[in-house]
Amino acid sequence: MRIPAFPLARTVLASALLSAGLLGTACGGGDPVAVPEATPTSLSLARIGGYADASLTNPVGAAEITAFDAASKRLFVVNSVLATVDVLDLANPAAPVKLASIDISALGASVNSVAVSNGLVALAIEANPKTAPGVVAFYNASNLALLGQVTVGALPDMLTFTPDGQTVVVANEGEPANYAVAATATTPAIAADDPEGSISVISVTRTGSASTLAVTLSARTADFSAYNSQLAELRALGVRIYGPGATVAQDLEPEYVTISADGRTAYVTLQENNAIATVDIASATVTAIRPLGTKDHGVAGFGLDPSDEDGGTNTNSGTPAVQIGTWPVRGMYLPDAIASYSVGGQTYLITANEGDARADWPGLNEEVRIRAHCSAGLDPAVFAGATGLAADPLLNDSNLGRLRVTSLPNGNDTGKNAAGQCNKLHAFGARSFSIWATGGTGAMTRVYDSGDEFEQRTVALPNVLFNASHDANTLDGRSASKGPEPESVTTAKFGNKTYAFIGLERVGGLMVYDVTTPTAPSYVTYLNSRDATTGDRGPEGLVFVPAAQSPNGKPLLIVGNEVSGSTAVLQVNLAY
Repeated sequence: MRIPAFPLARTVLASALLSAGLLGTACGGGDPVAVPEATPTSLSLARIGGYADASLTNPVGAAEITAFDAASKRLFVVNSVLATVDVLDLANPAAPVKLASIDISALGASVNSVAVSNGLVALAIEANPKTAPGVVAFYNASNLALLGQVTVGALPDMLTFTPDGQTVVVANEGEPANYAVAATATTPAIAADDPEGSISVISVTRTGSASTLAVTLSARTADFSAYNSQLAELRALGVRIYGPGATVAQDLEPEYVTISADGRTAYVTLQENNAIATVDIASATVTAIRPLGTKDHGVAGFGLDPSDEDGGTNTNSGTPAVQIGTWPVRGMYLPDAIASYSVGGQTYLITANEGDARADWPGLNEEVRIRAHCSAGLDPAVFAGATGLAADPLLNDSNLGRLRVTSLPNGNDTGKNAAGQCNKLHAFGARSFSIWATGGTGAMTRVYDSGDEFEQRTVALPNVLFNASHDANTLDGRSASKGPEPESVTTAKFGNKTYAFIGLERVGGLMVYDVTTPTAPSYVTYLNSRDATTGDRGPEGLVFVPAAQSPNGKPLLIVGNEVSGSTAVLQVNLAY
């Protein structure tokens, strides 16, 4: 049977697929027919180009979230320094050129996220003050015309299109301004400065061609008000709800969104709450909130380096050293970015377990160092070998004393017994990525965690300063905090293999894993272009460009590096 004639756009795509080996021709004729994509035997990354604004005195924040439009070959980069979105010509990926900037000053205070689908650009714009409702604005990728805008919840932090491009899902973080507003007779203290977190679901109807594109927009809100009466139950399950005086809806802070392959379900990280919300997109309803639990750093292969002063033995004034080991500490996953993929009809989620604390807020600071927090010692009934005394060797700075943990594991729980001894040591983040199997009722089951491999790999590789921060070249500098701090994640499929790319915010670089089998991923490679003085630092946003959409016909991974303010173009090289 003859295949119908391709319209122009499909003809271009078919040509690209033919060159990539994804289409063949029927025997004896010229009609394209689908052929299986080859499965690579190996994968490597190479930095082939990049862009940085040399005019900026302080570039921190000049390149954060990135999004690519294949038709126009344009890359859109969130620039928080100038409160704009930079538009780069990526026709030559080795030498991106800045074409223009989108100025959002008339719409709000700053841009937090950008997403692109078939020539339509969506921007998540924060209000001033951030506790007021934000805006999502839509632009034509080819001529940068503003096509429309809708009001969403407070602090829209991230947004993404569904696979069909007809819906945008927005994580409205609803972060408070402070926790110390004085109460009045009619207004609880928290209400004035802590808006509710929510998820906006925006329906997008398009008309016109690329140059005459128009959109009709309609926004609905999936909120958490139905869970306000379930505070005790959620806490008992392990969802962290601990803002002073906050309702459930106020305390939950949506951070990042991924959409299932069928476009029906959104999964949203609630980072500070150590949970994931499931959203039914058709009804714009939150259907489940699932806690993620904690990771036992006392298990072999799941350890950590907890100190930046561990060069001595049982001291409080040691020097930096690499000491990865098992310790009686639990890591709260607290993921930032999340990605999803499907295996055998089952949706799996990949989380980058960065960690985050409510620290230095007026009225709330949960982040404490173990030695200061546990001044009455460790509870011997919980910690094997603990003396129960302030002089316990475990509390020395060369051991656990320097590690930052929460003083509020959940609710009003301070992590201490009646004698004031610590009975819980919960650190921020898990220094890893995890894979979670989803269930029909919103269930989340962890099927894999990378353990301490990020720390083990970075210490073993040359030219990388172990647990250095993104803004300082100090060995061991982040060990007492969140270590390498995995923040971003995206996936790509080649043939029968699926790969995960994970950005390490602090030490920098991209980890790559083969996640084809969700229960048994394998390490593939690690690329870090940073050295002692230059290079890309603080990978924040990742976008994968398939070969069929790539300007040079090769798959690309584009990275927005927050601290160096540089946008890096990485080529994904495959061997067969």
